[in-house]
Amino acid sequence: MSQHRSRLDFALKISLEAAEFILSHYQSQTLGIESKADDSPVTVADKGAEQLIRAALAKEFPNDGILGEEFDDVASSSGYRWVLDPIDGTKPFIYGVPLFGTLIGIEFERRMVAGVCRLPALNEVMYAVEGEGAWWQIGDAEPRRAQVSQETNLANARLMFTEPTSDIRCGRGEVLPRLLQKVRIARGWGDCYGHMLVATGRADVAIDPQMSAWDIAALIPIVREAGGSCTDWKGEEDIIGGDGVSVAPGLKDAIMDLLKDAPPIHHG
Repeated sequence: MSQHRSRLDFALKISLEAAEFILSHYQSQTLGIESKADDSPVTVADKGAEQLIRAALAKEFPNDGILGEEFDDVASSSGYRWVLDPIDGTKPFIYGVPLFGTLIGIEFERRMVAGVCRLPALNEVMYAVEGEGAWWQIGDAEPRRAQVSQETNLANARLMFTEPTSDIRCGRGEVLPRLLQKVRIARGWGDCYGHMLVATGRADVAIDPQMSAWDIAALIPIVREAGGSCTDWKGEEDIIGGDGVSVAPGLKDAIMDLLKDAPPIHHG
């Protein structure tokens, strides 16, 4: 059993508690919404869920570091760091769309070794710890192995994307249309949900031209353990690369070739 397993088990437990809190605010007519400095939305559910997870971690693993979307960093003295996104897909959450997730990534000595992606409104969870494969559980059913597709022909590929309007604003608006000409089908089932469709073999590629550390950290070990890769657009497992792509192994070279000439991210 992996040395990281106890932390994964705790992540599964605390993500479920966070999901219950988040669902208490889901599709609420009185949901409080604020705008952050970058004009992205944040809700009481985002903040409350992250506070819940942080408080539990402080008690259970007081020497571990924390990097989260909503609050300040906590330094690590154990080699472990937790990377948190309480609601990945805040816009779908606000609009009452169920394609949002709670992400908990576990980093050890600068390598992502475990991750949990829980989809509260769908009652599903995908998770992995290094060396033990990736797993997908629906409701109370027995977990099943999560495995990426075996597709090798880009012309047959199923592509997931998030928000073309954001692609344009960050200076990468021409990348998605170039990919659309190459694949069989494309759907805007985005954020973490799109990447988990890749991890479970229901899609072949998920692409995001702009990702923060907390957006991608938990996804990296899940997709890796499912047999695929989740990297930045340079092909590195770097949580601060600024962008992300999850892809089945038989399509990786073709996708990376299409991304290699992408312009840099434009901020502002």
